[in-house]
Amino acid sequence: QVQLVESGGGLVQAGGSLRLSCAASGIIYRLNDMGWYRQAPGKQRELVAVITSGDSTNYADSVKCRFTISRDNAKNTVYLQMNSLKPEYTAVYYCNAEAVTTQFRVYDYWGQGTQVTVSS
Repeated sequence: QVQLVESGGGLVQAGGSLRLSCAASGIIYRLNDMGWYRQAPGKQRELVAVITSGDSTNYADSVKCRFTISRDNAKNTVYLQMNSLKPEYTAVYYCNAEAVTTQFRVYDYWGQGTQVTVSS
């Protein structure tokens, strides 16, 4: 199995910054796309940013120019640098990864989520 463990969430004032990390471990042969999603209370989970194995990135329109996604393949880790945070970004942020296991099977994995709260 593969586990994703997020860290870096917390409480920050509007205009502040946070950096989320998500480390993957387990029977990993390769990680394909990795991304961050968020779910605010009463809302559906939505894509925030995704990065491919070739380092191509895509962002939700609401976070473009504020968030930066990156990855360190040697550490099996994906990051989300969040700047100029707004109260409407308050949500639980989830890490997602498509992993090829050492048995060469492809699965989609989710982290447990990390709370980000932006106060006004």
